[in-house]
Amino acid sequence: MTEIPVFLYHSVSDDPPSWLAPYTVTPALFREQLHRISDSGLSLVPLRRLVSALRGGPPLSPGSAVLTFDDGYADFYWTVAPVLSDEGLPATLYVTTGAVHPPGGRATGSLLPPAPMLNWRQIATLDALGVEIGAHSRTHVPMDTVYGRRLADEVTGCKTILEDFLGHEVVSFAYPHGYSGTEVRRRVGQAGYTSAAAVGNAFSSPADDPLRISRLMVRADTPARVFDDWTKRRGAPTAPIHESAATRAWRAYRRLRAALGSPVGGPPRSRGQE
Repeated sequence: MTEIPVFLYHSVSDDPPSWLAPYTVTPALFREQLHRISDSGLSLVPLRRLVSALRGGPPLSPGSAVLTFDDGYADFYWTVAPVLSDEGLPATLYVTTGAVHPPGGRATGSLLPPAPMLNWRQIATLDALGVEIGAHSRTHVPMDTVYGRRLADEVTGCKTILEDFLGHEVVSFAYPHGYSGTEVRRRVGQAGYTSAAAVGNAFSSPADDPLRISRLMVRADTPARVFDDWTKRRGAPTAPIHESAATRAWRAYRRLRAALGSPVGGPPRSRGQE
């Protein structure tokens, strides 16, 4: 079997903001899903082991899977981290630096709507506990709609902020909304990241692109049977997936809207849009 499930979560909460609710699972459901992963025979491994395999290193053991979280919501600290610690499970958390809650104030440096976000002290604690901290841009803008200095700031500026704060290299990136494109991926590689995660709603594989790793997004409405299929490595396509004409047209439309001052955000609508 070559399918590698890379699970993508956002928030784990009983009371998320309404805009975030579709991308939130409850703590009880999260624990249940972790048990389903274990019961299926999958073994969660650090992202770096997948990246090493994709870059020619030792292959992953059969039945490996990866756990990732996007954006940097406060519930990761209060809810997710204790569960991962109890179960001894690795995970990668991709942080939008402009959304980090500053001391004594509200984060205003990102395009994400208001939500309880992590603060820098919590991020440092998670890093010390062994959670891999990755970059998720500075403002959570769709990366394939920005250029030049703005693109560099989103890619390199985010990396610099995290590295200066954590005191060590940050080598993992995740594209906001899953959107990238050839130029964005080139800039991410040039910045020194060894991996970047898209969405794809597909399994990763030994042939996947390390700068476009496919993930399976777990949503509030993900049916139990679909999640179970994922744990059995079925029910989704397997990367690499070629970019479709519809994807290119959707990107051109979003770029036009961004140029006109009315950008279109939101998660990818299909597997071909990452």
